[in-house]
Parts: sequence; structure tokens; C-alpha cells
Amino acid sequence: MAEKKSTADKARETINERIIDPAKKAGEAMRASGAKMAENSSTIGAKMIDQAEANAREAFAAMRAAAAAKDLSEVMKIQGDFLRDQGSRSMSQAREIGELIMQFGRDAVAPLRGGKG
Repeated sequence: MAEKKSTADKARETINERIIDPAKKAGEAMRASGAKMAENSSTIGAKMIDQAEANAREAFAAMRAAAAAKDLSEVMKIQGDFLRDQGSRSMSQAREIGELIMQFGRDAVAPLRGGKG
């Protein structure tokens, strides 16, 4: 009877080592990944709000300058400068958000790959 119990104990250990422990680790990694994704989503949202605020500030500055312009050619120059700068700002902001998303993606996947997240 002692031999059967020993065999059963070995079977339990094997099941724990090969099935239960890896499943627990995978669950923990998924939770860590999900928590990281939620945290990063919040960071991206805040960054987008900061960018929108900067864009609005620049737009109002351009409108103030246009309102104070002496003639139509000055208004056209102000508008052209604003549009050029806004295009550049938009590209830079899109790049910044893209880089954040890529980094956050790597951070979220790291726990699933066994890395530190």
C-alpha cells in the first residue's frame, strides 16, 4: 500500500510541476500584463490631452496675432505659419504617441514572455 501512495504522490507532484504551476504562472503573467495595459492607457490619454491643450494654445495665439494684424497679407502669413507649424507639431505628436504605444506594448507583453514588467 505504501508503494501505491508513493506512486500517487509522484503523480501529484508531476501534475503540479507540469500543469498547475505553469497555469498559475501564466495567470499571474496575464494579470500583470492587463494591469500594465490599463496603466499605459491612462498615460496615453493624458499625453493626448496635453497635446490637444498645446494645439489649442497655439491656435489661440495665431488667432490673436491675426486679429492684431495690420493688413490681409500679414493675416495670410500668420495663417500660413500656423498651418506649417501645426503640420509639424501633428507629425511630432503622432510619432510621440506611436512610440509610447510601441513601448507600452513591449511592457505589457514582457510578463507573458517571462520578463520583468
